Amino acid sequence: MRTGKLVAAAAIGTALWKYFKPSAQVTKSDDHAAAFADAETHPENFDQTRSAGPEAMRDTPRREWNKVDQAADESFPASDPPAY
Repeated sequence: MRTGKLVAAAAIGTALWKYFKPSAQVTKSDDHAAAFADAETHPENFDQTRSAGPEAMRDTPRREWNKVDQAADESFPASDPPAY
């Protein structure tokens, strides 16, 4: 009975690992922070602030970028977001 639970847990763990592991085809540079596009900033830059907009992002946004997204991104790190 106990062995069956261990085998089931191992099978579930293996399935989750295979599902969530990074793809071997990803070839992004790892010499800077994850939020930055390649060549957006230098890894030794103490002020790790990226330019606003999706072109400065390392990963492509999941949905189309709109004016609210752009305004919110431009306001960061201000405490008050735009009032759209």
